[in-house]
Amino acid sequence: MTEMRQKAIDLLFEYTRTDALRKHAFAVESAMRAYAMKMGGDEEVWGAIGILHDFDYERFPQFPDHPANGSDILKEHAYSEGFRRAILGHVPDMHVPRETPEAKVLFACDELCGFIMAAALIRPNKIADLGASSVKKKLKDKAFARAVSREDIMKGAEDLGVPMDDHIQTVIEAMRSVAGELGLA
Repeated sequence: MTEMRQKAIDLLFEYTRTDALRKHAFAVESAMRAYAMKMGGDEEVWGAIGILHDFDYERFPQFPDHPANGSDILKEHAYSEGFRRAILGHVPDMHVPRETPEAKVLFACDELCGFIMAAALIRPNKIADLGASSVKKKLKDKAFARAVSREDIMKGAEDLGVPMDDHIQTVIEAMRSVAGELGLA
C-alpha cells in the first residue's frame, strides 16, 4: 500500500465509523482509479480523492458543513487546493466548477457507485454477473434506491462525454475488482 493511500485510509477511518460509508469510499476509489488508468490520471491521487470525498459526512452531515468542513480538514492535512476543489465539486450545491478530469470523474462516479452497490446487494451473485443493462433498468424504477440522484448520474456521464452504458460498465468492473472489500463477492 502506498503512503498516500494509507494516509487517506487513516483519515477516513478517523472520521468515518460506519461500514457502509467506508465501503462507499472504497467503491468510489475503485472507480476513480479505473478512470485514472483510462484517462492518464494519477491513480494514487484520484484514488485518494475517492477515499476522502465523503470522509467528513458522519460528523458534518448537513450542507454546507459537508463538504466545506472536510475541505478545511484536508487543507490542515496538506492536501492541495485542486484535490480539495475536486471534492467540493462533487456536491452540486457548492457551485464549485468541475474543471479537472478528476473532479468530473468523482461527480460522475459518486452516486453511480452507491446505486450499483444497492443493485448488487439484492442479486444472488451480487456484482459477479451484474451488467449495465440491469443497472439501467433499475435506474428507471424510482422507488429503488430513491435517495440516489438519477439526475446527477445522467449529468455526470454527460459531463464526462462517456456513453451511459460504457460509464456504468466501467464502474461495475472497477467495483468488481474489489468485490470482497465491498461485501459484494
